[in-house]
Amino acid sequence: MELNFTPAEIADIVQAHATRGNTHEIVRGIASLSTARTGDLSFLGNPKYKPEVATTAASVVLLPADYVGEPNPGQLFLLVDKPSVALVRLCTRVERLLWPTPAPGIHATAVIAPDVKIPASATIGPLCIIESGARIGERTHLQARAFVGRTAQIGDDCWLMPGVTVTAECVLKNRVRLQAGVVIGSDGFGYEFIAGRHEKVPQLGNVIIEDDVEIGANSTLDRARFSQTVIGAGTKIDNLVQIAHNVVIGQHCLICAQAGISGSTTVEDFVVVGGQAGLAGHLTVGKGAKIDGQTGVNSDLDPGSFVKGSPCLPYNLEQRINVLRKRLPDLFRRVDEIESRLEKPSAPV
Repeated sequence: MELNFTPAEIADIVQAHATRGNTHEIVRGIASLSTARTGDLSFLGNPKYKPEVATTAASVVLLPADYVGEPNPGQLFLLVDKPSVALVRLCTRVERLLWPTPAPGIHATAVIAPDVKIPASATIGPLCIIESGARIGERTHLQARAFVGRTAQIGDDCWLMPGVTVTAECVLKNRVRLQAGVVIGSDGFGYEFIAGRHEKVPQLGNVIIEDDVEIGANSTLDRARFSQTVIGAGTKIDNLVQIAHNVVIGQHCLICAQAGISGSTTVEDFVVVGGQAGLAGHLTVGKGAKIDGQTGVNSDLDPGSFVKGSPCLPYNLEQRINVLRKRLPDLFRRVDEIESRLEKPSAPV
């Protein structure tokens, strides 16, 4: 990735409040403070790296407005409210250059049912399949090999990356972004043991994904056994996440990679689920709860909880237990020594 921005263009994009120093270098790349070279832009997103600002070779540095210090010769400091947010603004501009919006139109290899109307503003890529009764919204883009099942509904300004599958009767509202390989509406994992064998339970519901949801590559969301599996507005789901049937996830949640949520569990608004965490079924996770990575949740969580471990405990308690766990070998050695001394016969008086 090579950029081509003047310092003035960068200052405008990141909405800098003030500047210190000056540089005539064209910004050609983005790098960390420690690895940046002349022509790079860097930023102070974590106070831990503040000492590196004085030694960085970056030509342009994004810094918080209260930063105290002067740039080196030929270096420009841009003072902003939040350097990480300012960098997002710049990367959003770069993303548009790297992956421009596809031109509207339908590729000749797409297979579209005769009753499906494609808006003139939409893009249907190579080898896409759209079945009867489906709806495609304005300015929505289906990249290569996307599949939209019978009567599925795709809203406006959605983006389906290559190989995405949206099965029958599922609903995506507006501005939904699905990365490559996402499956929406796979059958829920439901079986009854009847006469010595596992008999499949029909999964008759669907999946509803609200506005502004983003889902990472190869994640799967199962259709409900009945009614709906629901993902609330603004929620972001990472790669390789499994959402089971009849799960309801609230608004603006974060679900990190390889997490799994079992059937009929409700996750309320603003919950954060760490990577590889597992949630048992038929639970309620209260609003604003935080679940650490690799945590196993097998009971309801109160709003605002912060838990860790498997089975989960309050975060600070689990941290204390982890510290004590490291001392167990020494504790057992000391107990063995005490038992050994107690078992020795005392000397005769």
